[in-house]
Amino acid sequence: MSKVAWLLATAILALDGCGKEAPRERVASPPPASVRDAAAGTAASEAPVLLFVGTSLTAGYGLEPEQAYPALIQKKLDSAGLRYRVVNAGVSGETSAGALRRTDWVLRQKAAVFVLETGANDGLRALDVGALRANVRAILSRARRQAPPPKLVLVGMRALTNYGADYGRRFEAVYPELARETGAALVPFLLEGVGGVASLNQPDGIHPTAAGQAKLAETVWAVLRPLLG
Repeated sequence: MSKVAWLLATAILALDGCGKEAPRERVASPPPASVRDAAAGTAASEAPVLLFVGTSLTAGYGLEPEQAYPALIQKKLDSAGLRYRVVNAGVSGETSAGALRRTDWVLRQKAAVFVLETGANDGLRALDVGALRANVRAILSRARRQAPPPKLVLVGMRALTNYGADYGRRFEAVYPELARETGAALVPFLLEGVGGVASLNQPDGIHPTAAGQAKLAETVWAVLRPLLG
Protein backbone atom coordinates (compact mmCIF):
# COMPACT_ATOMS: atom_id res chain seq x y z
CA MET A 1 0.00 0.00 0.00
CA SER A 2 1.40 3.46 -0.87
CA LYS A 3 2.11 6.00 1.85
CA VAL A 4 -0.87 8.10 0.76
CA ALA A 5 -3.18 5.10 0.80
CA TRP A 6 -1.90 4.12 4.24
CA LEU A 7 -2.50 7.61 5.60
CA LEU A 8 -6.05 7.65 4.31
CA ALA A 9 -6.77 4.20 5.70
CA THR A 10 -5.38 5.17 9.08
CA ALA A 11 -7.39 8.37 9.03
CA ILE A 12 -10.67 6.61 8.52
CA LEU A 13 -9.76 4.04 11.15
CA ALA A 14 -10.15 6.91 13.59
CA LEU A 15 -13.74 5.78 13.75
CA ASP A 16 -13.06 2.12 14.40
CA GLY A 17 -12.89 3.02 18.06
CA CYS A 18 -16.39 4.43 17.75
CA GLY A 19 -17.67 1.06 16.69
CA LYS A 20 -15.86 -0.56 19.59
CA GLU A 21 -17.39 1.85 22.06
CA ALA A 22 -20.89 1.60 20.64
CA PRO A 23 -21.37 -1.24 18.14
CA ARG A 24 -25.06 -0.36 18.01
CA GLU A 25 -24.98 3.38 17.78
CA ARG A 26 -26.45 5.15 20.74
CA VAL A 27 -29.25 7.21 19.28
CA ALA A 28 -31.14 8.09 22.43
CA SER A 29 -28.38 9.78 24.47
CA PRO A 30 -28.87 13.53 24.85
CA PRO A 31 -26.01 15.54 23.36
CA PRO A 32 -23.52 17.16 25.73
CA ALA A 33 -23.75 20.93 25.33
CA SER A 34 -21.49 23.87 25.99
CA VAL A 35 -23.60 26.58 27.60
CA ARG A 36 -21.05 29.34 27.65
CA ASP A 37 -22.18 32.45 25.85
CA ALA A 38 -19.80 34.03 23.38
CA ALA A 39 -20.61 37.52 24.65
CA ALA A 40 -19.70 38.40 28.22
CA GLY A 41 -22.63 39.31 30.43
CA THR A 42 -25.29 37.88 28.09
CA ALA A 43 -27.36 34.86 29.13
CA ALA A 44 -26.22 31.73 27.29
CA SER A 45 -29.77 30.84 26.34
CA GLU A 46 -30.06 34.08 24.35
CA ALA A 47 -27.10 33.39 22.05
CA PRO A 48 -27.72 31.85 18.61
CA VAL A 49 -26.81 28.16 18.58
CA LEU A 50 -24.06 26.64 16.48
CA LEU A 51 -25.05 22.96 16.50
CA PHE A 52 -22.52 20.19 15.75
CA VAL A 53 -23.92 16.74 14.91
CA GLY A 54 -21.27 14.07 14.48
CA THR A 55 -19.40 10.95 15.52
CA SER A 56 -16.65 10.36 18.09
CA LEU A 57 -14.48 12.86 16.23
CA THR A 58 -16.97 15.58 17.13
CA ALA A 59 -17.69 14.13 20.58
CA GLY A 60 -13.95 14.19 21.39
CA TYR A 61 -13.49 10.51 22.24
CA GLY A 62 -10.90 9.95 24.97
CA LEU A 63 -10.57 13.64 25.82
CA GLU A 64 -12.15 16.19 28.09
CA PRO A 65 -15.19 17.93 26.54
CA GLU A 66 -13.33 21.23 26.34
CA GLN A 67 -10.64 19.59 24.16
CA ALA A 68 -13.02 18.52 21.38
CA TYR A 69 -12.99 20.68 18.29
CA PRO A 70 -16.49 22.14 18.82
CA ALA A 71 -15.38 23.51 22.21
CA LEU A 72 -12.29 24.95 20.53
CA ILE A 73 -14.55 26.57 17.96
CA GLN A 74 -16.38 28.20 20.89
CA LYS A 75 -13.09 29.74 22.01
CA LYS A 76 -12.48 31.05 18.52
CA LEU A 77 -15.96 32.57 18.48
CA ASP A 78 -15.33 34.23 21.82
CA SER A 79 -11.99 35.62 20.67
CA ALA A 80 -13.56 36.98 17.49
CA GLY A 81 -16.39 38.62 19.44
CA LEU A 82 -18.97 36.48 17.65
CA ARG A 83 -22.04 35.80 19.76
CA TYR A 84 -22.81 32.11 19.32
CA ARG A 85 -23.33 29.22 21.72
CA VAL A 86 -21.80 25.93 20.62
CA VAL A 87 -23.77 22.73 21.25
CA ASN A 88 -21.84 19.49 20.73
CA ALA A 89 -24.20 16.68 19.70
CA GLY A 90 -21.51 14.17 18.78
CA VAL A 91 -22.26 10.47 19.43
CA SER A 92 -19.59 7.76 19.23
CA GLY A 93 -20.20 4.83 16.92
CA GLU A 94 -22.94 6.46 14.92
CA THR A 95 -23.60 5.83 11.23
CA SER A 96 -25.48 8.24 8.98
CA ALA A 97 -28.61 6.15 9.58
CA GLY A 98 -28.25 6.68 13.30
CA ALA A 99 -27.76 10.40 12.81
CA LEU A 100 -30.91 10.53 10.72
CA ARG A 101 -32.92 8.70 13.39
CA ARG A 102 -32.10 11.32 16.00
CA THR A 103 -32.23 14.38 13.76
CA ASP A 104 -35.73 15.50 14.74
CA TRP A 105 -34.85 15.13 18.42
CA VAL A 106 -31.57 17.04 18.07
CA LEU A 107 -33.29 19.81 16.11
CA ARG A 108 -35.56 20.53 19.04
CA GLN A 109 -32.58 22.77 19.81
CA LYS A 110 -33.13 25.48 17.22
CA ALA A 111 -29.87 26.18 15.41
CA ALA A 112 -28.57 29.26 13.63
CA VAL A 113 -25.76 27.16 12.12
CA PHE A 114 -25.97 23.38 11.63
CA VAL A 115 -22.70 21.48 11.17
CA LEU A 116 -23.04 17.84 10.06
CA GLU A 117 -20.14 15.37 10.41
CA THR A 118 -21.39 11.89 9.57
CA GLY A 119 -20.71 8.93 7.32
CA ALA A 120 -17.24 7.90 8.41
CA ASN A 121 -18.60 4.85 10.22
CA ASP A 122 -20.51 4.03 7.03
CA GLY A 123 -17.20 4.07 5.17
CA LEU A 124 -15.49 2.04 7.86
CA ARG A 125 -18.11 -0.69 7.44
CA ALA A 126 -18.34 -0.36 3.65
CA LEU A 127 -22.05 0.44 3.88
CA ASP A 128 -24.03 1.34 0.77
CA VAL A 129 -23.04 4.71 -0.69
CA GLY A 130 -26.58 5.30 -1.93
CA ALA A 131 -27.89 4.92 1.60
CA LEU A 132 -25.26 7.36 2.87
CA ARG A 133 -26.31 9.89 0.25
CA ALA A 134 -29.99 9.49 1.09
CA ASN A 135 -29.38 9.79 4.83
CA VAL A 136 -27.22 12.90 4.58
CA ARG A 137 -29.67 14.51 2.16
CA ALA A 138 -32.57 13.79 4.52
CA ILE A 139 -30.73 15.22 7.54
CA LEU A 140 -29.89 18.44 5.74
CA SER A 141 -33.42 18.68 4.37
CA ARG A 142 -34.89 18.41 7.85
CA ALA A 143 -32.50 21.04 9.15
CA ARG A 144 -33.55 23.41 6.36
CA ARG A 145 -37.19 23.10 7.39
CA GLN A 146 -36.54 25.11 10.52
CA ALA A 147 -37.81 28.65 10.38
CA PRO A 148 -35.64 30.52 9.74
CA PRO A 149 -33.45 27.78 8.24
CA PRO A 150 -29.93 27.48 9.68
CA LYS A 151 -26.79 27.98 7.70
CA LEU A 152 -25.48 24.53 6.77
CA VAL A 153 -21.96 23.12 6.94
CA LEU A 154 -21.25 19.61 5.67
CA VAL A 155 -18.05 17.94 6.85
CA GLY A 156 -16.53 15.52 4.36
CA MET A 157 -14.98 12.13 5.04
CA ARG A 158 -13.23 9.42 3.05
CA ALA A 159 -13.60 5.65 2.92
CA LEU A 160 -11.00 3.00 3.62
CA THR A 161 -8.78 2.49 0.60
CA ASN A 162 -8.88 -1.29 0.93
CA TYR A 163 -12.55 -1.28 -0.13
CA GLY A 164 -11.41 -0.37 -3.62
CA ALA A 165 -10.94 2.77 -5.66
CA ASP A 166 -14.45 2.74 -7.08
CA TYR A 167 -16.10 2.60 -3.65
CA GLY A 168 -13.78 5.32 -2.39
CA ARG A 169 -14.55 7.65 -5.30
CA ARG A 170 -18.30 7.18 -4.97
CA PHE A 171 -18.14 7.65 -1.20
CA GLU A 172 -16.05 10.79 -1.29
CA ALA A 173 -18.19 12.31 -4.06
CA VAL A 174 -21.29 12.29 -1.83
CA TYR A 175 -20.14 15.30 0.15
CA PRO A 176 -19.41 17.87 -2.59
CA GLU A 177 -22.49 16.63 -4.48
CA LEU A 178 -24.82 17.24 -1.54
CA ALA A 179 -23.11 20.49 -0.59
CA ARG A 180 -23.88 21.83 -4.07
CA GLU A 181 -27.42 20.46 -3.97
CA THR A 182 -28.29 21.90 -0.55
CA GLY A 183 -26.20 25.06 -0.55
CA ALA A 184 -24.14 23.82 2.40
CA ALA A 185 -20.60 25.04 2.92
CA LEU A 186 -18.20 22.11 2.54
CA VAL A 187 -15.29 21.04 4.72
CA PRO A 188 -13.63 18.66 2.21
CA PHE A 189 -11.97 16.30 4.74
CA LEU A 190 -12.12 16.67 8.52
CA LEU A 191 -8.95 14.66 9.19
CA GLU A 192 -6.74 16.59 6.78
CA GLY A 193 -3.23 16.71 8.26
CA VAL A 194 -4.24 14.57 11.25
CA GLY A 195 -5.11 11.08 10.00
CA GLY A 196 -2.09 8.79 10.07
CA VAL A 197 0.08 11.27 12.02
CA ALA A 198 1.15 9.40 15.16
CA SER A 199 1.91 12.51 17.19
CA LEU A 200 -1.63 13.83 16.62
CA ASN A 201 -3.44 10.65 17.63
CA GLN A 202 -4.01 8.94 20.95
CA PRO A 203 -2.13 5.73 21.94
CA ASP A 204 -4.81 3.68 20.16
CA GLY A 205 -3.54 5.29 16.97
CA ILE A 206 -7.05 6.08 15.80
CA HIS A 207 -8.46 9.01 17.78
CA PRO A 208 -7.00 12.53 17.67
CA THR A 209 -5.16 13.90 20.68
CA ALA A 210 -5.90 17.36 22.03
CA ALA A 211 -3.37 18.68 19.50
CA GLY A 212 -5.11 16.71 16.75
CA GLN A 213 -8.47 18.14 17.76
CA ALA A 214 -6.92 21.61 17.56
CA LYS A 215 -6.04 20.84 13.93
CA LEU A 216 -9.62 19.69 13.31
CA ALA A 217 -10.85 22.97 14.77
CA GLU A 218 -8.64 24.94 12.36
CA THR A 219 -9.91 22.90 9.41
CA VAL A 220 -13.55 23.52 10.31
CA TRP A 221 -13.02 27.13 11.31
CA ALA A 222 -11.55 28.00 7.91
CA VAL A 223 -14.93 27.13 6.33
CA LEU A 224 -17.16 28.21 9.18
CA ARG A 225 -15.76 31.67 9.91
CA PRO A 226 -16.79 33.31 6.59
CA LEU A 227 -20.40 32.29 7.22
CA LEU A 228 -20.67 34.12 10.52
CA GLY A 229 -20.37 37.75 9.44
